[in-house]
Amino acid sequence: MRNLKQLAPVLISSGILLAGNGLQGTLITIRADMEGFSPAVIGLIGATYYLGFMLGCRYAPPLITAVGHIRVFAAFAAIGAVGALSMALLVGEVSWMAIRFVMGVVFAGLSMVTESWLNEQAGSKGRGRVLGLYRTVDLAAVTGGQFLLPIVGPQGSEIFILVAIFFCLALVPVALSRSPSPRPPKAHDIKLTMIWGVSPLAAVGVLTIGLTNSAFRIIGPLYAGELGFDVLQVALFMSAGIAGGAIMPIPLGWLSDRYDRRWVMIGATTGAALAGIFLSTLSGQEPNLIYAGSFLFGAFALPLYSLSIAHANDFAKSGDFIDVAAGLLFLFAIGAAIGPFAASLVMEKYGPAAVFTYTTVIHSALLVFVLARMMVRPSVPLARRKSFVAFMRTSPAIFGLGKRGRNNRKQ
Repeated sequence: MRNLKQLAPVLISSGILLAGNGLQGTLITIRADMEGFSPAVIGLIGATYYLGFMLGCRYAPPLITAVGHIRVFAAFAAIGAVGALSMALLVGEVSWMAIRFVMGVVFAGLSMVTESWLNEQAGSKGRGRVLGLYRTVDLAAVTGGQFLLPIVGPQGSEIFILVAIFFCLALVPVALSRSPSPRPPKAHDIKLTMIWGVSPLAAVGVLTIGLTNSAFRIIGPLYAGELGFDVLQVALFMSAGIAGGAIMPIPLGWLSDRYDRRWVMIGATTGAALAGIFLSTLSGQEPNLIYAGSFLFGAFALPLYSLSIAHANDFAKSGDFIDVAAGLLFLFAIGAAIGPFAASLVMEKYGPAAVFTYTTVIHSALLVFVLARMMVRPSVPLARRKSFVAFMRTSPAIFGLGKRGRNNRKQ
């Protein structure tokens, strides 16, 4: 890996961005509830972010090619700051949907710039270590960002100003970096039929995590608030799920590299379904159990994304890894655009506990699909498998950091 000093500015900018974006995601749900928005409207606000994210992943690469990384980063950071401030000025259902759509475009573009930069600076032999460092920055930043919410408070405009400050500060390390700009990221033509041909199970797996993870991130704070949690308890609830999702990919990935990945997926989706059942039976008088349930849900649900990519990579042709992974990210975003609205409708009709009844049903459906696929397709021999890589769900550029060759294990 090249000198860490060259990577530090981009990692610092990434951490600031992730902290601000993670804080904003939880804030919007809590603040929208305080403003009297219905759960269905809150779900739609969450859905528009992921619609914008899909658009940003598709159209940011040619924009970066046209004007360069730093100009795109500066423009998107400025738009992100304006978007955060506009949410404090224009409090309304339609205006917030429009702003969150733009913020989805912005964050996809910002992630693509920073991740392509990291990929270039890492070098071919250091990508795995850089990806691990990036994941550490992600965990620390997003978790830390959650706790700024109870410190500042969701009321008033101060918290939106803080988010805007994060977006502005993220520009400073990149703008002052002396590292040369990397090559522009590639724009991927998403061919869903090709993705399905490579691995139907991977396609359904990432769609599932999109449907459930987005519901947790957007509607989860509303669920906790409906149980009577204060802002600090909501932050603890969300952080527990994030922490679980950061820890469990390591043991699950290790197991999936040594046994049939589908059995590991069965274990993970079963665990997520059981965690959902557990959370749906609790009341606000049991906060410690709810934190534990959130941790378990994140621990079993979130790794399914990386397990699905690893499973698809076992069947993909040589050289197709990034295209397949980018297509799977697109499918995740489709699910993520549907999940918050679907979960909000369920919650509106049946109450807060129904949010995790919804996730349980989705994960149970995936369990059935995995078992069905095991009956029609044999597993890949151990010697032909690719190594598991724990990916973040940010932009297609992240997959350049996760290139891995074939394993050389002996059976």
